Amino acid sequence: MPGPLHGYRIVDLTSMISGPLATMILADQGADVIKVENPDGGDHTRAANNRRNGFSASFLNNNRNKRSLALDLKQPAAKEALVRLVATADVFVQNFRPGVADRMGLGEDALRAVKPDLIYVSISGFGEVGPFAGKPVYDPLVQAMSGLATIQAGSDQERPRLVRTIVPDKLTAISAAQAITAALLARERTGQGQHVRLSMLEAVIAFLFASDMGSQTFVGDEFPQQDAASFIDLIYETATTYISAAVQSNKEWLALTRALERPDWLDDPRFKTPALRQRHINDRLTMTQAVLRTRPAAEWLERLTQEGVPCAPVLTRGEMLVDPQVEALGIVVETQHSQAGRIRGARAAARFSATPTAIRRGGPALGEHTHSILEELGYSQTDIATFATAGAMD
Repeated sequence: MPGPLHGYRIVDLTSMISGPLATMILADQGADVIKVENPDGGDHTRAANNRRNGFSASFLNNNRNKRSLALDLKQPAAKEALVRLVATADVFVQNFRPGVADRMGLGEDALRAVKPDLIYVSISGFGEVGPFAGKPVYDPLVQAMSGLATIQAGSDQERPRLVRTIVPDKLTAISAAQAITAALLARERTGQGQHVRLSMLEAVIAFLFASDMGSQTFVGDEFPQQDAASFIDLIYETATTYISAAVQSNKEWLALTRALERPDWLDDPRFKTPALRQRHINDRLTMTQAVLRTRPAAEWLERLTQEGVPCAPVLTRGEMLVDPQVEALGIVVETQHSQAGRIRGARAAARFSATPTAIRRGGPALGEHTHSILEELGYSQTDIATFATAGAMD
């Protein structure tokens, strides 16, 4: 049984992470994603380090299940081929700086002329309006401008810190994939296409309001978050390795005191209520750390689990791969790439009972499918040879 998006075609002109990851999510779900790249190097991540047989890990981890069409869009014949391709597609996705697609002749109006019900998607860094609209963007800049770096620091008064993974890029990808699916659903109901616009800045700020912007929620009653809830992460050192444990409810607090064999904490006036425990969080976490340091991680995890305290081991990347919970879910899979060899990756996160996802092919070589896609579009072998001679394709 094919994936839930089988039968939909997506033309993908994106590069780096946010756009390619978004379209890979859709490709994993069965969509025919055609990645259009410049023959002169293609997607920037192809040149990233950590490579084998000409393929970078970054490219492979964001571009599986796609076909690669290498076209020099400065050539009129190549642009004509792209427009012909768009006429067969359901979705067109680009992450050029605002205005670039229009200047290339690939704006919404131009493409909707050949595909009236097209879902046209524009992904940007700072959006298409405002003083930062035309500026180049990378993940750290969005972490800085969205407030995420200050939130990561724990306090407005502390030195801002970056999250050590590219949250804005990947969060934008997930938001874009969901938005594209929603737009396709709306088209099924109305018959109309539309333009979906989103930026990394918008995606992150919307994400933060779910849990990190409470101080700014009540208009007229805002307050600065100059004092951190705690400067102690919920990562604890034991006599062997690290673990995480967290308690919220009274039931879990009672369970923690039993697991740590500290019934005297129940009489401590600092910890009588959830509000008081939050107010004195640094004291509480420091005391918890002092106890957990006295025994091995395995023993603590067993005791905490028996008492009903939420807990988990802290795993390295390598340990995560062979963790029993990860293995039970089959999250990490190995596949054979035609050129890069045996590779490891995470399967699609969502599991569909009737239309399962699948890894049908690995990340493509640059221009690997150019000939076959042009043939699908009705170009003859003579036409394709002319393309190659003119330098319009790879």
